[in-house]
Amino acid sequence: MLERLSRGLTFIAGSVVGGLALAFVIVALRPDLIRGNAGSRMEPSSVPQPISSAPARGGPERVTYAAAVQRAAPAVVNIYTGREVVERVDPSPFGEFFGNLLPFYKKRYERSLGSGVIVDESGHIVTNYHVVANAGDIRVQLADGRVATPQVVGVDPDTDLAVLKVDLSNLPVIAFGRSDQLQVGDVVLAIGDPLGLSQTVTHGIVSATARGQLGITTFEDFIQTDAPINFGNSGGALVDSSGALIGINTAMVAKSLGVEGIGFAIPVDMVRGVLHDIIKYGRVIRGWIGIVPEDISDAEAQQLGLAHGGVVVANLYVGSPGQQSGLKPGDLLLSIDGIPVTSAEGANARIAGCKPGSMLTLRDQRGSSQFDVKVRVAEQPRTAAG
Repeated sequence: MLERLSRGLTFIAGSVVGGLALAFVIVALRPDLIRGNAGSRMEPSSVPQPISSAPARGGPERVTYAAAVQRAAPAVVNIYTGREVVERVDPSPFGEFFGNLLPFYKKRYERSLGSGVIVDESGHIVTNYHVVANAGDIRVQLADGRVATPQVVGVDPDTDLAVLKVDLSNLPVIAFGRSDQLQVGDVVLAIGDPLGLSQTVTHGIVSATARGQLGITTFEDFIQTDAPINFGNSGGALVDSSGALIGINTAMVAKSLGVEGIGFAIPVDMVRGVLHDIIKYGRVIRGWIGIVPEDISDAEAQQLGLAHGGVVVANLYVGSPGQQSGLKPGDLLLSIDGIPVTSAEGANARIAGCKPGSMLTLRDQRGSSQFDVKVRVAEQPRTAAG
């Protein structure tokens, strides 16, 4: 009995010693197994995570403006225009030997591209005036592929805007935002048809607001952006990060300046007023007193015999309210209804915003004397527009 118990204890002791020896060998060869397990219990964040292209749970979200594009892009249309152009052909080089030749003219058909934005379910489309100016025929293609020949409801060269109308049903309509709440640095997207590449989206920020005195249109209050606006983008939508319309892109300005990285858009608050008047009256109703204001510097004013620079009445329309009230070329405009005049553009905008039939009080300076002039505002005639 004792001999059998002794053999059992000897076997157990040998097994324990062998197991400890085997464990010692494993730890000596693979110490990372012990450290890895201990580390996982003490520092869970240090455990290596699998590489994945998807954002980790609770991590930063992927930045995308796909929802804004999906909301706005269906309402942006392509506009194709064509017009007949008559050109004079240079006379034959042999004309100097045989005398003068009769002039020769040839015709060619010029095509152009642009964009537009559907603004209501009735089919009204806003675009740039220069996109449809002098066009013999106009076609509109929707994002869903439908094509229509629009009616020109009205145009406004003073803001480079035009309103078209298509007779189609189930139209996508863009949502209007507010351009007066824009801040420099806000993200914007330009959607249009550059170079015939339909439904192209470019991205940028608001670089500046209320840009004026560019000499492009009469009333300038542009949104400046670094979102690329190329030929064919004219009349397209500038939208915010939610897809709401904040401006109508115009490639004309950037093209005239010959620069890159600077695009301009007509703010939607201005578009809203022009759109309302054209749909209701077929034209934009603006105040007018018949003066042509110009900015002059102090040096230019001294050459003209004026005390200082500012805004001068450069000329007046014959028979206009301004002329009838006693204004004369060379007068300095100091204020309109008590608000100081700081630029010719600002003076034009303030007068245009007055209701025809209302009275304005102008503070005028002629030579060294200052006086007030009351002028009754008339409606701007079409001949004075643009």
